[in-house]
Amino acid sequence: MMKLHEAKFDVVLADAVSPCGDAQMTFMDRIKNTMYMLYFDFWFQSLDVKKWNQFYSEVLGRPTTIYETMGKADFWLIRTYWDLEFPRPFLPNFDFVGGLHCKPAKPLPKEMEEFVQSSGENGIVVFSLGSMVSNMPEEKANIIAVALAQIPQKVIWRYQGKKPDKLGSNTQIYNWIPQNDLLGHPKTKAFITHGGINGIYEGIYHGIPMVGIPLFADQPDNIAQMKAKGAAIRLEYRTLTSADLLKALKMVINDPLYKENAMKLSRIHHDQPVKPLDRAVFWIEFVMRHKGAKHLRVAYYSLDVIGFLLACVATVMFIITKCCLFCCQMFSKTGKKKKRE
Repeated sequence: MMKLHEAKFDVVLADAVSPCGDAQMTFMDRIKNTMYMLYFDFWFQSLDVKKWNQFYSEVLGRPTTIYETMGKADFWLIRTYWDLEFPRPFLPNFDFVGGLHCKPAKPLPKEMEEFVQSSGENGIVVFSLGSMVSNMPEEKANIIAVALAQIPQKVIWRYQGKKPDKLGSNTQIYNWIPQNDLLGHPKTKAFITHGGINGIYEGIYHGIPMVGIPLFADQPDNIAQMKAKGAAIRLEYRTLTSADLLKALKMVINDPLYKENAMKLSRIHHDQPVKPLDRAVFWIEFVMRHKGAKHLRVAYYSLDVIGFLLACVATVMFIITKCCLFCCQMFSKTGKKKKRE
């Protein structure tokens, strides 16, 4: 999450809103979703809140908390869009600017372009688990390498660990790759990704089907949504096998439905009246021009009204219960008297 400060008002740029499934989730799926959110909230409260409070206090030069700082935000820019998100209501001070970093592909470095062109009609597969994952156990790397070696496509793999012993001749390892430019290359057939929001939107922007291997944070939810849209297959990192990865790659490459669904998301993404980056710039400048956007924030939540109504209901229920108990006691006493007589 990144914050842009200006005077006494804030614009917050957030990776995503809280995880939320679609209407097709089963009852058990919704239970799991709720339990995950409760667990995440407990984990955040237990481990991270103190660190964030200290960070924001140092930035502002005075004691504060993350909740106090976020509560003052006049506007929220969410780095997703309705091509990925499932529809649900939001307040006026939210705008979805997913893909604001995406742009048309630029030419690749000469050596990399030669490798891509050598793939012929089979094309290439782009593989990256993000900038935060530079290494993995040798056993896991070899499991992946075995699967990649069995596809006819050439593979460009961003990886900084020890070269896997079973790396195929069709796979080239790089410490860094121009991911957006590779995904925009006409020879790219599939994208193996951890599901970070930047990579997800670069894939959507260029209409590339994906094999998702989520690791943490928002990644499982991002991949789940791409899977629900029919543009990705999800695999689990802990239980990943060569056979699983090989099967998933063959499906997203050879089944035209995955490419069609990815292109549909791409068309939706590009069919916007204003580009995401221009929209983000507009709202930031809007907040600056008007010294805030208080008129877009919810003025009150009616918690006092809700509390009053709940108190009224509780009082009525209490009176009814007391009356019922009193009547039962009276009938009981009357019955005892008749028996004595």
